Amino acid sequence: MITLISSLMVFLLVVMIHEFGHFSMAKLSGIQVNEFSIGMGPKILQKETDETKYSLRALPIGGYVAMEGEEEHSENPRSFNNASILKRMAVVLAGASMNFILGFLAFTLIFSIIGYPSNFVNEVIAGSPAEIAGIRSGDIILETSNQKVKDLHDLNQIIQNAKNNSIELKIKRDDEIINLKLTPEFSKENNRYLIGINTELKHSIFKSIQYGFTRTIDMIKVILQSLKMMFSGSFKMEYLSGPVGVVQVIGQESSKGFLNFLQILGLISINLGVFNLLPIPALDGGKFFFLLIEAIIGRPIDERIEQRITLIGISLLISLMIYVTIFNDIGRLFK
Repeated sequence: MITLISSLMVFLLVVMIHEFGHFSMAKLSGIQVNEFSIGMGPKILQKETDETKYSLRALPIGGYVAMEGEEEHSENPRSFNNASILKRMAVVLAGASMNFILGFLAFTLIFSIIGYPSNFVNEVIAGSPAEIAGIRSGDIILETSNQKVKDLHDLNQIIQNAKNNSIELKIKRDDEIINLKLTPEFSKENNRYLIGINTELKHSIFKSIQYGFTRTIDMIKVILQSLKMMFSGSFKMEYLSGPVGVVQVIGQESSKGFLNFLQILGLISINLGVFNLLPIPALDGGKFFFLLIEAIIGRPIDERIEQRITLIGISLLISLMIYVTIFNDIGRLFK
């Protein structure tokens, strides 16, 4: 039950913020919005204003913003098809942008709660390059190879750039400045170079924002790398998850506490943002691609051609979802 509730909360938050992006940008652009719906299928609640219907529907598997003139031609001067190309592009991209913002806020809140790793050494791992070089608990790392170190993020960047080449450390120990040299070691478990220290966690809203932004960018890069591997054939289809698998993961992570809930919320939101920007018909990226072609050739693509291509895109996406659900999600349940 907790798994289901957690999954519904994540899906609703991610979908709601995505659709709110389209909705708010359409309103700001002066485009008429006929309906703003969270969920699909039968209506549970609906409130109607002079222009827009606000709906909550039974199936929490999506949502939509129905704009005048989006699916078919309209003579209404405030219709989507009569808006400028830049306004239409902004509306299409606003959904994914809001997903990135939600992910950023989730990660920023995590760092605000747990703190960020500083340059104050809290623990030295036994047998690590740091211990061999003579680093001790309580040391403050000031510089690495003549580059100032303000926190562990700065140190890690220098370590990853150095790889297995030696680096010089300037350390403050009590009132003494000490110079040490060590060589990072590659950790297969962490898939990066390490020197073997843990640092004290500190709290700062500005640092939390910085770390939240960095984590968001890192997640986008990881997702894009996975997509690149998928199209190159080096990414195995068995690693993909459909709705059943996603619900299972959300439930497992959410049961571990609020921080894990925020973590999975950020990951799901950023995944949705990146996926929606792929140039696949029926997705926001596909719509943006059509608008880009229109901007280049100076006229819209034939409506019938666009509808046929979009239908093919929808069919392929549904087929992929069914395949992943049957052969991956359900298959894992019986292992």
